Amino acid sequence: MRLSWLSIVRLGLVQMCLGAIVVLTTSTLNRLMVVELALPAVMPGLLVALHYGIQITRPNWGFLSDTGGNRTRWIILGMAALAAGAMLAAYGVVVLEARFTLGLLLSILAYALIGLGVGASGTSLLALLATATAPTRRAAAATITWLMMIAGIAVTAGVVGAQLDPYSSGLLLQIVACVTGGALVLTCLAVWGVEARVDAAPEAAHVPFREGLAEIWAERKARNFTFFVFLSMTAYFMQELILEPYAGLVFDYSPGQSTTLSGAQNGGVFLGMVVVGVMATGFKLGSLRAWVIGGCLGSAAMLGALTLLGQLGAGAPLTPAVVGLGFFNGVFAVGAIGSMMALAGQGRHAREGTRMGLWGAAQALAAGFGGLMGAALVDVMRAGLGRDATAFGTVFLIEAALFVAAAYMALRVMDRPAVRHEVLVPGE
Repeated sequence: MRLSWLSIVRLGLVQMCLGAIVVLTTSTLNRLMVVELALPAVMPGLLVALHYGIQITRPNWGFLSDTGGNRTRWIILGMAALAAGAMLAAYGVVVLEARFTLGLLLSILAYALIGLGVGASGTSLLALLATATAPTRRAAAATITWLMMIAGIAVTAGVVGAQLDPYSSGLLLQIVACVTGGALVLTCLAVWGVEARVDAAPEAAHVPFREGLAEIWAERKARNFTFFVFLSMTAYFMQELILEPYAGLVFDYSPGQSTTLSGAQNGGVFLGMVVVGVMATGFKLGSLRAWVIGGCLGSAAMLGALTLLGQLGAGAPLTPAVVGLGFFNGVFAVGAIGSMMALAGQGRHAREGTRMGLWGAAQALAAGFGGLMGAALVDVMRAGLGRDATAFGTVFLIEAALFVAAAYMALRVMDRPAVRHEVLVPGE
């Protein structure tokens, strides 16, 4: 038995809940610390980096879900930890107003709990999708679950932003309680009974975690794919913190215009994800390997276009290039996630969760490292070159080179016959 389309959408609801809670901590609480509390921007930045760093535990959670034979339990427990962490983080913001040291300690504990919750729930969810989704549906499953996560982020950010005005600490706690409580209840309802109806329960592996992880690391394909994930996701996240400043400094965009530009980029990501899901699943057009390589090379081309437009300055058609970058980022993302699902089942039996955890840890570390490296390189280049367009353009070209390297690595790491078999064999 494999996951039906309805079951895939139900599991996508869990991704939506993950996105809804995480956006509170990375966006809403971030803004409150910097604007309302007038704290240095580096403080929420370090807290967000902490939640990414804690996700190095993802292989542990994947291993536990492999050996326990019950991924549903870890999905629910992880979501409960995430909800508790977000609630504590909101309370930490309130405490920061009166007692900075205590508020900071609460915030550190909260963001560590958030990282643990995302790692436990997200890894177990992806492992369940990887083991229970038919190969012909993996691209569509990746598209559905990630689009639902984006929807959760967008809807929550919009609704919370509207309800939080005028701001008060009591209103903040009420809103966060509603979001986290609703997400936990929806997660329980979404996953209830899904795993029991599919052939997804792994056999118990009675070995210590380090031995189990060493077994996976010894697999050349899993090890090489880990390097690919880190390299490609570093490139993916390098522009996250510098694109809007680029628009403002080089193209004279106002804050509202740069925010709109970011929305246009996310629209491109959405479109790219939909295209891959429809083409790979509906029309059986192209392997996941081909979509990954195309997404990487297309992203590199758009970054080159952004660099050239910077030499023209204000008035240059920046938005189409940014939408194009978002589109190819979306193509790459769905191809990569679908490939993770396909490769998770290749190798030693009953280790899908451990593999997904290993790749999830690489992705989380790359997200923190890529964003930080992009911002740091821009600062260095602006100080050394003295011209904003050249400084940002140089960083974009470095990012483009990383995408080209990732495309080459995908060509070598992702085996063509295996991937083609995973995507095109009907009836599985």
